[in-house]
Amino acid sequence: MADEANMEDSSEDEYMDGVESDSDTGSEEEQKIPKKDVYLPGKPIEEGEELVCDESAYVMFHQAQTGAPCLSFDVLMDGLGDKRESYPLTCFVVAGTQAESSLLNHIIVMKMSNLNKTKAGGDEDEEGEESDEDEDEKPELETAMIKHTGSVNRIRASAYGDVHLAASWSENGKVYLWDLKRPLNAVNDSTVMAVYTRNEESPAPIFTFPGHQVEGFAIDWSKTTPGRLATGDCKKNIHLWSPEEGGCWKVDQRPYTGHSASVEDIQWSPVEDNVFASCSVDRSIRVWDARATPDKACMLTAADSHASDVNVISWNAHEPFIVSGGDDGVIKIWDLRKFQEETAVAVFKHHTAPITSVEWNPADSSVFASSGADDQLSLWDLALERDSDIPKEGAGEPDVPPQLLFIHQGQTDIKELHWHPQLPGVVISTAHSGFNVFRTISV
Repeated sequence: MADEANMEDSSEDEYMDGVESDSDTGSEEEQKIPKKDVYLPGKPIEEGEELVCDESAYVMFHQAQTGAPCLSFDVLMDGLGDKRESYPLTCFVVAGTQAESSLLNHIIVMKMSNLNKTKAGGDEDEEGEESDEDEDEKPELETAMIKHTGSVNRIRASAYGDVHLAASWSENGKVYLWDLKRPLNAVNDSTVMAVYTRNEESPAPIFTFPGHQVEGFAIDWSKTTPGRLATGDCKKNIHLWSPEEGGCWKVDQRPYTGHSASVEDIQWSPVEDNVFASCSVDRSIRVWDARATPDKACMLTAADSHASDVNVISWNAHEPFIVSGGDDGVIKIWDLRKFQEETAVAVFKHHTAPITSVEWNPADSSVFASSGADDQLSLWDLALERDSDIPKEGAGEPDVPPQLLFIHQGQTDIKELHWHPQLPGVVISTAHSGFNVFRTISV
């Protein structure tokens, strides 16, 4: 099914990372060279100005397109090694579609390979044609499809022994578990892919849970207990899953209740086996102890954590911090040691629309990424502070938080982002307009 998608580099695409203008006054020599300036979202575009991508700000930047938009995805861990920085790179992801017809949705397993560094200059030879070497350096995308009932609200992947699993939340109110072995073999082996495509293979889910009865979005695999899962629905209920022998799962029919509205996101603690956090439309963030009975499991609550719906949370792998993003466009950092005080230790207001995704860098405890409905993906570093020798709004300094490292744009309606845990600094994001895979010079 490789013809369902395509991948390309960004050498000729225009993105809103800089402004060129030839309308400024100056010497004749200066007017021959367009003036470049940093563009900040919200800044008006003057006549004669053009938004272009500053490729020198990226170590790597590629794009991928699928037949239907995939608004949720997850990274699949591979056996190619950790901390890989030798180019070209390869990565695997699993995504779920939201097609116009609910009968045409799929789980898509993707292999993105030959991901080379971004070229600062042009990619044409002296005669203006692409060289054979450049042709060989183009990124490649292989895809294997699995039919899915209903749109995929959210999908998350995990390794369970030597099996790659994915859990998908469907708009039909059911949660499905998938064994990804066969589609992964297909994207890795052209012979297997030929058989997979010719026979129109589509592995069935290995387990289905209909107990939520309504649709949901919150879902997360435990980081410390393989096969353990938590799912939350739009009716405020959370259910815990545990693996059993024979490839089945036991789902506790007693829901964890405490939220008074839709559960939007769930995150297991990266270090505690029985602790997870959740956020909700009821504006609260809650921390739970799975060893307690569901009606007594809520340990900590920040009741009014945001001014409106709390959409997403992410739990720091190295520090007792949770980052949250809400419909108010605000990002907040919570120190779990002070959670009872219900006061965030840091608050950032840069995005101008609801936050759609947040995630800590798995290798750097002070760095996180966020995306918003304002078509921005931003990188942040809590360790940064404003230089006291530079006036806040002087000397050409943009009026942005000093912790803001980088603003990435060019996608329409960004829904989700993930750092690749095996490729340092690499971010993958998905939007209605497709996927971006990039690494900036900032991280």
